Amino acid sequence: MSFSATEVRRPSVGVHVGGVRVGGGAPVVVQSMTNTDTADAVGTAAQIAELFLAGSELVRITVDREESAAAVPRIRELLLKRGLQVPIVGDFHYNGHLLLTQYPDCAAALDKYRINPGNVGFKEKQDRNFAQMIEAAIRHEKPVRIGVNWGSLDQSLLTRLMDENARSAKPVETRAVMHEAVVQSGLLSAARAEELGLPRERIIISAKCSEVQDLIAVYRLLAGRADYALHLGLTEAGMGSKGIVASTAALSVLLQEGIGDTIRISLTPEPGGDRTREVIVAQEILQTMGLRAFAPMVIACPGCGRTTSTVFQELAQDIQTYVRVRMPDWRSAYPGFETLQLAVMGCIVNGPGESKHADIGISLPGTGELPSAPVFIDGKKVKTLRGENLSGQFKEIVEDYVRNRWGRDVA
Repeated sequence: MSFSATEVRRPSVGVHVGGVRVGGGAPVVVQSMTNTDTADAVGTAAQIAELFLAGSELVRITVDREESAAAVPRIRELLLKRGLQVPIVGDFHYNGHLLLTQYPDCAAALDKYRINPGNVGFKEKQDRNFAQMIEAAIRHEKPVRIGVNWGSLDQSLLTRLMDENARSAKPVETRAVMHEAVVQSGLLSAARAEELGLPRERIIISAKCSEVQDLIAVYRLLAGRADYALHLGLTEAGMGSKGIVASTAALSVLLQEGIGDTIRISLTPEPGGDRTREVIVAQEILQTMGLRAFAPMVIACPGCGRTTSTVFQELAQDIQTYVRVRMPDWRSAYPGFETLQLAVMGCIVNGPGESKHADIGISLPGTGELPSAPVFIDGKKVKTLRGENLSGQFKEIVEDYVRNRWGRDVA
């Protein structure tokens, strides 16, 4: 028995989700998910708005019971009152076939449905419930994400593949069989959706795993066998640096290979933590890889024995905060500013060289160096800053640069 991808990786079919294009050569899209009780329409709308304004281009919400389904149209209404056209994805498990049928206003208000084939029913109910959800998507002209999850696999499919492998003359490792089960679950469900009449350009597949190597293996198989748009995410990535590192390690490999059309970073938030952190991490992965530009990048050195003062750390933090604060105004007045690169360096060793590579760079004096800070713009030294208010002087230079470079493009 052998499970493998084909040699040629085909481009994905484009899917429209609300006003956002996914796949088909479009830039990789950032997605996030609320953790509010969807039945709380006001609280859920507020968090959707927060995620959207932070840069999440699609926002998924849980639709798990009648109260949640009933609240979805109200959530949409609250967002529209704020002038926010947010593409909302409904996450359905177990009873989605009932909710989409019994609450047509909910089905109409959502921009996409997420269906987990492992949680739609068992035996004879499985196909019937799945078909009912796909028929709702066809009726309301909505795209669907076939969302397979490592932790909720179709057990009948997994059992069949395990039995076939056991009888094979050349059995493979159990883990490889599980990879195949994840892939087949997604592809067979997508094929069934097409049989029922859902167009290929309304189907997205995800196959989430909780381990980095499993995720990479599964998506390579998927990308090699089909041209559906793919949503990437390491499920249950974890909290803090662990979740960030694991997600970055997995997604970066796949994105570098051209695999993935939407991404979500499934971070466990700190108690009382900011949910938008997962959005920022997703943006930073795409931007540091050169795939998207969301916000100006502030490059800063890590510090060493040459930088025993905290001046460069304080300046780097101050400039990074300043850029975030100025982004809403810059976005409306200076289209294209997102590609701006700033460098805040701490000493003479790499400071001047790194500063020359940025659009604007400053090389601060390290321990024992002259109390002066040369500033470089577009690779050329333009002035030297001195005195107590380095931050204020540097911000003025940044403002002038943004206005002069991107302001000319505004009609």
